[in-house]
Amino acid sequence: MKGLHLTADLRGCDPAAGRMFDPELLSRLCRDAVARSGLTGVAELMHRFGPVDGQSGVTGVVLLAESHLAVHTWPELGAVTLDVYVCNYGGDNSEKARTLLEALIDLFEPAEVSRQQLLRG
Repeated sequence: MKGLHLTADLRGCDPAAGRMFDPELLSRLCRDAVARSGLTGVAELMHRFGPVDGQSGVTGVVLLAESHLAVHTWPELGAVTLDVYVCNYGGDNSEKARTLLEALIDLFEPAEVSRQQLLRG
């Protein structure tokens, strides 16, 4: 059950960027970041709230063989929250989790970032 839970709160993200409101684009970008980090995506779900108007955010999750990635966007606030949790049962996935979180932060190009870390188990 030992694991690493990383979160980041992003502010000052471009509200007009497609990744803030387009679930298909956000899904592809998350899958790519997961693969590049060396983690294993096994399923995903992205949900847009409201109409396609550039103001409706997306909540999404990528299930990982190692645990999960969750992302929530608020275009109207220029904000994003990220959540990466990995189990370290069969091996230490901590660096892969950190790599994934940093890739996602870079993707959203925030003006401000607040990071948190919690050791689990």
